Amino acid sequence: MSLEISAACRDALQDWLDRQGALADASDNTLIAYRTDVAGFLAFMAGHRGGPQGLKALERITTPEIRAWMAEARSRGISARSLARKLSAVKSFYRWLAEREGFDPTAVLSARAPKFQAKLPRPLAPDAARAVIDQMEQHSQTPWIAARDAAVITLLYGCGLRISEALGLKGADAPLATALRILGKGGKERVVPVLPAAREAVEAYLRLCPYPKEVEGPLFRGVRGGALNPRAIQGAMADVRMQLGLPATATPHALRHSFATHLLEAGGDLRAIQELLGHASLSTTQAYTAVDTARLMEVYDRSHPKA
Repeated sequence: MSLEISAACRDALQDWLDRQGALADASDNTLIAYRTDVAGFLAFMAGHRGGPQGLKALERITTPEIRAWMAEARSRGISARSLARKLSAVKSFYRWLAEREGFDPTAVLSARAPKFQAKLPRPLAPDAARAVIDQMEQHSQTPWIAARDAAVITLLYGCGLRISEALGLKGADAPLATALRILGKGGKERVVPVLPAAREAVEAYLRLCPYPKEVEGPLFRGVRGGALNPRAIQGAMADVRMQLGLPATATPHALRHSFATHLLEAGGDLRAIQELLGHASLSTTQAYTAVDTARLMEVYDRSHPKA
């Protein structure tokens, strides 16, 4: 695909990506997605116009051409949600390019993203989350592995960590203090409080773990002593949810959603929850208010006299 893009466009794209990485603090995965989305757009325009396009040609892209790109993406089965993300990346690139080159980007920036139904987080009920942790302590016949998996799951639910963040902890982080300094997506750092239950779960795992703690080594070890693969936790969670009769949405990440939703239901402040989760934008955290409202309406529908 990139062979169909002119050298000037490739250079401009790389300059923009470098800026996103340096100034916007975008993560590696985000930069890869940006590159794929914008390169795909530029390649489409090259094919649409019959050959590689220079920067001056990009300045003259019209609204109908933007619509043609979107229609072609939809015809390939790209979902409305994914297309909206791609358009957002293209607009961001064009906004930067227009400022650098001095042209009017209105034709691109005025393009409307397709409408889609935003997916709400799918948290577990509080009793289901507790049941998962209890069952995780028994799911493996090897005691240290059962204790390890329970400790990881407890951190996800008790601290709102991403699985990559929990598995990124080092031996130097143990014994856990009352707060953890976590380096999240895009290098964004945050401090999260650690509940006694999470500290105790990690201590129980360390007492049973057959491998010595190494300051610079991974806190959570795999069967052979290396860093624990997230697939092991995902597999354990799949076993446990089957035993408990929970839906397929009961994944390790759902425990992070549960952490946020249960805090909100208990009266937690939305901005404080944003900080605890490490969300760059409050709008991301606001999805949990929709979950809270949806649950309230379910209760209302079940209990209202006119229901």
